[in-house]
Amino acid sequence: MSSSIRKMVCKMMLLVLLGATLGATWLGMKAPVSAEAYSSGLSSGTQEKGIAVNLDNKEQLAAFIDGIMDVQMDSLQIPGAVISIVKDGKILLSKGYEHSNIEDNKPVDPETSLFRIASTTKLFTWTAVMQLVEEGKLDLDTDVNTYLKTVKIPPTYAEPITLRHLMTHTAGFEEGGVGYQITTDPEKLPVSIVETMANHMPARVMPPGAMLAYSNYGASLAGLIVEEVSGIAYNDYIQKNIFDPLSMKYATVEEPVPASLKPYAVLGYARANGEYVTKRPTFEGGFRPAGSGSVSANDMAHFMIAHLQDGQYEDKQILKPETARLMHSPAFQFDERLPAMDLGFYELNMNGLRVISHGGADELFNTALYLVPDQQVGIFVSYSGGDGGTAAGGLAQAFFDRYYPAHITNQSAATSIELGEPLEKYAGSYQFTRRNHTKIDKFFSFLTQINIEVSDNRLSIGSGADQQVYTPIGVNLFQEVGGKHQMGFRTDTEGKVTYLFLDILNPMPLEPTPLINQSKFWLPLLGISAVLFITVLLGAVYRRRQIKAMPRAQKWAVLLSVVTSVWSLVTLGATLLVMNIDLIDRLSHIPLSLRLYLFMPLILVGWSVAIVTMNVLAWKNKYWTLPKRVYYTFVTLAAVTLCLFFYHWNLLGWHFG
Repeated sequence: MSSSIRKMVCKMMLLVLLGATLGATWLGMKAPVSAEAYSSGLSSGTQEKGIAVNLDNKEQLAAFIDGIMDVQMDSLQIPGAVISIVKDGKILLSKGYEHSNIEDNKPVDPETSLFRIASTTKLFTWTAVMQLVEEGKLDLDTDVNTYLKTVKIPPTYAEPITLRHLMTHTAGFEEGGVGYQITTDPEKLPVSIVETMANHMPARVMPPGAMLAYSNYGASLAGLIVEEVSGIAYNDYIQKNIFDPLSMKYATVEEPVPASLKPYAVLGYARANGEYVTKRPTFEGGFRPAGSGSVSANDMAHFMIAHLQDGQYEDKQILKPETARLMHSPAFQFDERLPAMDLGFYELNMNGLRVISHGGADELFNTALYLVPDQQVGIFVSYSGGDGGTAAGGLAQAFFDRYYPAHITNQSAATSIELGEPLEKYAGSYQFTRRNHTKIDKFFSFLTQINIEVSDNRLSIGSGADQQVYTPIGVNLFQEVGGKHQMGFRTDTEGKVTYLFLDILNPMPLEPTPLINQSKFWLPLLGISAVLFITVLLGAVYRRRQIKAMPRAQKWAVLLSVVTSVWSLVTLGATLLVMNIDLIDRLSHIPLSLRLYLFMPLILVGWSVAIVTMNVLAWKNKYWTLPKRVYYTFVTLAAVTLCLFFYHWNLLGWHFG
């Protein structure tokens, strides 16, 4: 997998807290160590001479994983990691690496060390939903309002939202989170799921079932349904119906972890001044069905075995076979040629194998879980800091390259003539469906877009060393050149592109970015406006004597342009600072600085109204020469442009979720 795509996946996992969707462009970033390096020369399906590949050989498997981890822990600055691998109902490998607590020199123990698994927690929630479905208490295709006792989803669209929509992330909710997604204060716990769902309901922005848009709210809403239909608190339901029957003794969805498990909680670390330092933990609060789990590797092995064995672990059955198989079957497909979205799991194509998966990340932990039903194989890996998202993807690919190497096939590229039309229709800017539309969160996706270009009958993403090139292999389908990944498009009846799907980013597709949302539209306008404001200030200094001699009305007009320019530049500078507010700060509370900042665009609107009025007077009364009036008009338009920018990105007023 190319570095930029892998980096994008990591960012998307981290921003499972907010959306995806969000931050910087994620393209052209530093290249990670390759999967080949991770595996110490044993990936890509090649082996040392005389060594046969056998997954059941535990010694070979342990040596192989050790080789990968040794490289990862150092090169990606990871302080602690754990992995468990299962096959045919047995644990082949369960091992910890480095420390769970550096200060106490405490090693990671795969049996007891609790790693935060973030969004991988959703698999517990989806399993609970399916348990209630097979009991007849829930139906996948019934309006969720039927089951909700307090919260009610508004009828924005004619078609209601169902549990199938929630489990496939096709409910059509926008994403949000600024000020409420998490908390860093354990004193505020526990937080009611129902109150959180009622107080922070996102807008419905797409008809149910139309398209994937990954949603933490949707998963949390499913957790609330489990709670209200079963009559058991969410935490207790998961403990009683999943953890206990699977003998998951070192697992919890409670926040903070119960006192009995606290000694086993792994600390998350960040790198500062060449050393690992602990950082404040984050809690999901009312969103815990979407990401509050803390689990050991051994216990996740039990969970994987149960799902691989049609719901059975040892003599316990947490799901009926037919229910488990339904859960693992495609429930929404962007394109039948591309990986599907199952009921809670998303599919990946790993060297031709159908893998059902889920990952999770917060600021300090990165987790990934991969199940291969046809091979009865499962992998769970979690990292307590560093570039864990890159590490997880590299380890998984190295594992599949060694034990399930891809069979190379020569798939000929299709020409634009064969496809019936040129590739230019696919070129352009794309934005994630998982984003915000109505709140201040929208602003934080300002720079989050992917650009696709066409060259030599191929599509490309990014540039330089991080560029990925795709060649057409069918209608609306493209294959990565020199890689294993695919990209697909949806088009309407007129052939216009409506959606983009990158298989490595399942379940987060993109759609064409309208001009009004494109950074390449706004950045030049903002740049030109800033230059105009600067020239106003320089001109005022240079021509101060001439201005002093002007008639009073003209002098006031110049002064107004100076004040407006100063305020515009200061507001633009403050906007850059707001864009870079620490992610955890903006998700856990509304910083006072953000509340105060939001006065600035409103004041700018006042100055802009004044300068527009003054501009009308300047033309009516013929202030200055014609070129100077034209110049004054451009300055006025620059101020109005800024106001429109703030309005479009929900920065006029306090649009908090």
